[in-house]
Amino acid sequence: MPDVAKPITAVEADALFAAFPLWRDAPALIVAVSGGPDSVALLWLLAQWRRALADGPYLIAVTIDHGLRPESALEARDVKRFATSLGIPHVTKRWTGTKPKTGLPAAARAARYDLLAQVGRRYNAQHILTAHTQDDQAETVLMRLVRGSGLIGLAAMTPETVRGDMVVVRPLLSVPKARLIATLNSATIDFADDPTNRDAAYTRPRLRALLPALASEGFDASSLSRLAMRMQRADAALDRMVRDAMATTALPNSEGFDAAAFAAQPAEIRLRLLIKAIDAVGCEGAAELGQVEVLLDAIDAAPQRSKSGVRLRQTLAGALITLTATRLVVAAAPPRRKPSPPKPA
Repeated sequence: MPDVAKPITAVEADALFAAFPLWRDAPALIVAVSGGPDSVALLWLLAQWRRALADGPYLIAVTIDHGLRPESALEARDVKRFATSLGIPHVTKRWTGTKPKTGLPAAARAARYDLLAQVGRRYNAQHILTAHTQDDQAETVLMRLVRGSGLIGLAAMTPETVRGDMVVVRPLLSVPKARLIATLNSATIDFADDPTNRDAAYTRPRLRALLPALASEGFDASSLSRLAMRMQRADAALDRMVRDAMATTALPNSEGFDAAAFAAQPAEIRLRLLIKAIDAVGCEGAAELGQVEVLLDAIDAAPQRSKSGVRLRQTLAGALITLTATRLVVAAAPPRRKPSPPKPA
């Protein structure tokens, strides 16, 4: 049997979970379990890990039924039976309401995390554990490459992500999916097969189908995951540079930046400074990288002098950006004017 297909041992599982030492002091951990092989394996490994501890966090398995397939309710019941057999309480949360006709995967993902967070608050938990694997990481990197993402996008998923008042934890991010399936097969544990994972109507399954051909050229899941790790390392370094740059370019009272000090920074640092400033005051969601790049080009191309003293004024993502000879001010944009009602005929 190839190494990649060997089951995860108890020692390996302990090492994976030991990377998150704060777990030992957490009152409870929410484990997202869909019923597929990855999440079922995560729950199984966590149950063995928790059983070996004299004291530790309370585990709660949570299944989100998106109501998109007739089999989903049955799969949730199967997860409940499995969790109960492990002595772990289980909660099913259903995504109700009208489903969007476009952007369904993103909407379903957002709903999933919102529902998981609801259960977390009920149990005084601050950590949501998901079963994202090395394969998922590789697919995410590939999706970001296709979309022309910047360095932050290519960093893909990190082991821990703060999402609202919860921390999403991905302890299996370095583990190939094949090893999780081997773990379940070795323990004779059944799991569900979600056909949407092969539905070519969605981007991720289409790109997933390309991975075997890419792997034959050396561009396999391991290589893509390694790329993400290196991007994360570079991103962390740049974030530190941004913090240092903020100290030398920011004006008092969060009024923006000293124009000359801002202009002296490298382009990537200026982009990140702008994104942070816009996101801090904007009210229309996160600023998109491409739009901020266009804004930065406009700032660089702004005339050096103007009769009004304002070299550039532009709104983006609910923020008003104003450039003068000495300042680059990023403030909340004024409310948009509502259109006047039509005059009666």
